[in-house]
Amino acid sequence: MKTPIRVAVTGGAGQIGYSLLFRIANGEAFGPDQPLILQILEIPQALDMLKGVVMELDDCAFPLLQDVIATDDPNVAFKGANWAVLVGGKPRGKGQERADVIKDNAPIFVTQGKAINDHAAGDIRVLVVANPCNTNALIAMRSAPDVPKDRWMAMTRLDQNRSKTQLAKKAGVPVTAVTRMAVWGNHSPTMFPDFEHALINGEPAEKVIGDRAWLENDFMKTVQQRGKAIINARGKSSAASAANAVVNHLQSMTTVTPEGDWFNAAILSDGNPYGVPDGIVFSFPQRREADGTVHIVEGLELSAYAQEKLRLSAEELLKEREAVADLLK
Repeated sequence: MKTPIRVAVTGGAGQIGYSLLFRIANGEAFGPDQPLILQILEIPQALDMLKGVVMELDDCAFPLLQDVIATDDPNVAFKGANWAVLVGGKPRGKGQERADVIKDNAPIFVTQGKAINDHAAGDIRVLVVANPCNTNALIAMRSAPDVPKDRWMAMTRLDQNRSKTQLAKKAGVPVTAVTRMAVWGNHSPTMFPDFEHALINGEPAEKVIGDRAWLENDFMKTVQQRGKAIINARGKSSAASAANAVVNHLQSMTTVTPEGDWFNAAILSDGNPYGVPDGIVFSFPQRREADGTVHIVEGLELSAYAQEKLRLSAEELLKEREAVADLLK
């Protein structure tokens, strides 16, 4: 049997965490032959709830789950961790602006970044899910100077999944028919779900759908505002679909990307080939190769329309970075 990997998950008693932990434990994320140890972090007020989650994990008798560590101490949660999924964060309160949420969450990710830096395994990889995930990832990354910058990502896989489904429904095809769905920028209403490069059954999505106005308006707005629409419909934020996107992301990071396709995640922009400003965490289409390397897909031609969308999202991320400049070292 393989050596168990240690997977740290924050916010384990929350909605996303609860939807996620069982899917990691049953082998969906890292494969059916990879044993693992879950190290779950929660705030002190939620430890009793987390205790109940651990009871349920025990009761599932997952063959791959070797141990569960539940704690409110980041230094314990990230000790020896090979993977970290940062789900827990302070949600947006009534009347709060996005800048307020960024400032409220910043101290959390400073603390977690430092704990990862000091206690995680040498091969640690981190996925930030808690919003605003791009800037939270930047804060945590800057607080962990010893962890290579390419180990950090913020999740835009949910945006990719949402985009593929909307295109598939419009074209009347299975979602598996949609490939090369790029998502650029911030995980916010400024993101650009790039229909110009998407394919449907190998043909350009724009050609198959034949309705540029729908793509620029209904499609874009649906994807960009999907989170808000779900909250309005069910009274709670999307949890199951977010957890599913985490699983999909982890699968993409541990398996070879299919030929001619890619997946999406936000990474530190540093000399990227698309002219995005350096020093922000920006979503790009990426590939994972057979040797384990992950890289941005290069050579995509961006129209003037697409370039403007990237510029607007980068501008928003630069403003977010400025809002927490005092915490970035």
